[in-house]
Parts: sequence; structure tokens; C-alpha cells
Amino acid sequence: MRVLIAEDDPVSRHMLEAFLTKWGYGVVVAGDGREAWQVLQQDDAPKLAILDWMMPGMEGVQVCQRLRERADHPYVYVLMLTSRDRKQDLVEGIEAGADDYLIKPFDAHELRAHLHAGKRILDLQQQLISARDALRVQATHDPLTGLWNHAAIFDILRRELERAQRQRTSLGVVMADLDHFKQINDTYGHPAGDAVLCEATRRMQSAVRTYDSIGRYGGEEFLIVVPGAEEASTLQQAERLRASISKAPIKVNHSSAIPLTISLGVTAPAEPAASNLESLLRAADLALYEAKRKGRNRVEMASAEGVADGPAVTTRPTA
Repeated sequence: MRVLIAEDDPVSRHMLEAFLTKWGYGVVVAGDGREAWQVLQQDDAPKLAILDWMMPGMEGVQVCQRLRERADHPYVYVLMLTSRDRKQDLVEGIEAGADDYLIKPFDAHELRAHLHAGKRILDLQQQLISARDALRVQATHDPLTGLWNHAAIFDILRRELERAQRQRTSLGVVMADLDHFKQINDTYGHPAGDAVLCEATRRMQSAVRTYDSIGRYGGEEFLIVVPGAEEASTLQQAERLRASISKAPIKVNHSSAIPLTISLGVTAPAEPAASNLESLLRAADLALYEAKRKGRNRVEMASAEGVADGPAVTTRPTA
């Protein structure tokens, strides 16, 4: 772990640095409060800081106050060093945001114990952050494929539509369904079906742009949100997806290779302001139905306009 030492007295600073280096800490040194604040604003700033209370330019208490005002930054554990021993001074330091304090002159063993306490708290915080992030992933991602789940991709589509309407930009929507997937499950078993879903996911992810979003809409059906795409570019993207799936059979074991194709329905309204979520999804779904009806392994395009009684949809082949 890296530790920031902010101490204007060179003797105390060198002594602290020697102790921490001996104990295995990485040390970053600042000679005053302003220099300490500059270090703590860096992206890779130490998460544990030893700040002397009295420093030129900016006191340790002021550095601590500024740290606590940054709610969107990683937490920095602050151990305040001070020669003040009045209760009121110590209360002031804690209220300013210090996590712990040590009165000068300090004992090395006591300093080491305080550092261990700070490290335990920081480790616990990291565990809590990791647990929170894991829960967020579980809540928004499909457990099998790792794609956005139904609720999450629907929310992404809603946000992208609102942005397209606000900024007057285009938006493409693709609904995709793996062909004859039930037959794969029935013939090869559900584990093979899961393997096919995962490989199909990998191929589709390699075929989209970094700022496109793919979600598992349900079963073997996928929803792809293509921001900034007009009809032609959305069709091209859908064709890339189709080609990525059908380019080669999917190997599920040493003896079986399963040929796979996908059908896709596309919509990309010329005027997103005249569309809503329901009309976009209905248009893409109807285009997908048309692709299935016409033999699968193809892309169909549907245009939709948001009207009072629902979208008016027409389809046309793209292959």
C-alpha cells in the first residue's frame, strides 16, 4: 500500500519515511499542504495519508476538509499528526474529516498500529465496493451470456431514444433471433444450447461498435441498440451481425459442430421525435417476423411512425 506523508519538518519527514519504508509501505512525500493536495488530486493518489496539522500554504485540517468535499472520489484515510493535545483541538480535527490522530512526539509502535487500523478499514471499504459492483452486475446482466439483461437493455434503448430526440440525431434498433434454436436444444441438449448462446454472444460482440449495446431480450432473442445510425448504416450493422453468426459452425464438443444462422429485424426512424419505445420495438419485432417468414438467415427492415393508434409499419427485404 502507498502512503502519503505530508510534513514540513525535514527531520520528522525523513523519520516517518524511514519507518514506513521499513514496514513495507510505498511512500509518497510532500513538503507542505499545497503539495499534499496536488498529490491527492491525482488519479493514482495514495489511499492513506499522514498529514501534519500545521504546515505552510495549507494546513492538514484544510487538506482534510477538501478531501471530504469530493464525494465522487475514492476515499482517503487520513491520520492527522499534531502536537496539540487539547480535547477541543482533537474534536476539530475529527470534525474536519480526519479518521485518526496521533500526538507528537509519537512512538513508532503506536504509529504502526494506527497504520494497520487504517489499512484494515481501507481493505474493508474495497471489499464493500467490490460486493456492490458485483450486485450491480448481477442486477443488470444476463448470468449466462454476460450481456445486458431485458430490463437493462430496455433502459438503454429508452435513454438513447431520449438523447436522439433531444439532440435530433438518428437511432437504429435491431431485433435478432437465433434460427431453429429449439431444435438445437432438443437434438444436442441444453448444455449445448447454452454453449451456442455464449458463442453467438461472442460473435455478435465482435461485430458491433464499442458504443453499441447488445442485450439478451429473452431466450434466444437479442436487442441491439445502435446510436447515431440511420437506415443504411443500421442495415449494414445488422448484416455484419448476420454474417458473424453464420460464418462457421459452432463446436460444442469434440464430435459435434452445429451450423447456426440468425434472423434480424431492423428499424431506424428518420424522425426519432415522432417515435416512442413501443413503436420502435413493434417495428423491429414485425421486421424480425418477416425475416423468419421469408426463410430465416436474413435481415428485414421496417419503418414506423408514432401515431395515436400505434405505429404504421411496412417491411421491405434487404437481401
